[in-house]
Amino acid sequence: MKDGDVVLLQNTRFRKEETKNLEPFSSELASLAEVFVMDAFGSAHRAHCSTVGVTDHIKCTAVGYLMQKEIDYLGNAVEAPVRPFVAILGGAKVADKLNVISNLLEKCDTLIIGGGMAYTFAKAQGKAIGTSLVDDTKLDYCNEMIKKAEDLGKKLLLPIDTVCTKSFPDPIDAPIDTEVYAAGEIPEDSMGLDIGPKTRELYAEAVKSAKTVVWNGPMGVFENPILAEGTIAVAKALAETDATTIIGGGDSAAAVVNLGFADKMSHISTGGGASLEYLEGKVLPGIAAIADKD
Repeated sequence: MKDGDVVLLQNTRFRKEETKNLEPFSSELASLAEVFVMDAFGSAHRAHCSTVGVTDHIKCTAVGYLMQKEIDYLGNAVEAPVRPFVAILGGAKVADKLNVISNLLEKCDTLIIGGGMAYTFAKAQGKAIGTSLVDDTKLDYCNEMIKKAEDLGKKLLLPIDTVCTKSFPDPIDAPIDTEVYAAGEIPEDSMGLDIGPKTRELYAEAVKSAKTVVWNGPMGVFENPILAEGTIAVAKALAETDATTIIGGGDSAAAVVNLGFADKMSHISTGGGASLEYLEGKVLPGIAAIADKD
């Protein structure tokens, strides 16, 4: 190589050693360079050869500008937020965000729950959810989180009405008939697929006075235009606030981009899994490996 040349390697996961963080692949990668800059936040939660192992063989390491931005926004949001701090969690399953819910309750002033996980919370409270998505193994956990919010004096907002259909749209963006029901009154043959209009107003109002907002997970099946209204309402509320707004990667990042609100957000994370683990309060291996060199 000559000065100024750049070499692009193939996807490191073609090597079986990569995901197991095994030698000699770590040293093989390290032999290519004198300086290692970690700028892949989306992989920072994985202890692989290309994210962690390589740092055992290169003394001069640093995080890149993108990584530093992720650390600054997500780290400050969780550890030193400007208050009021509102956290919004959506997505399909409670299991995906067990530790995030618990950790954010300790950090935020208001926690808003939407998306498919809201129906597990509703069932835990003895409410009718019809055929909505539910994780029956997490009912006790949901009740524990409701009690934890009360004990900590935190606001925990759950949907008060729901947009329902008789069946899941197939294909996902197909036209579909909907009805709106109050939370806990969903008929046996219907499923909730988005937050209702009253809930949209409630959540938007909660965001208005916030100074820091972290959002991870859509409010409904945003891929369908008819079922995207809840996610749009939340995105619009964030776009109109003066708060620092942080979108935690994954589906919520895709929703903000697809719905045209990306340029209104303070920061959109590039890592879905990494941002979730960061919001859980975990130390990410790809960041720790660089920090150890300081």
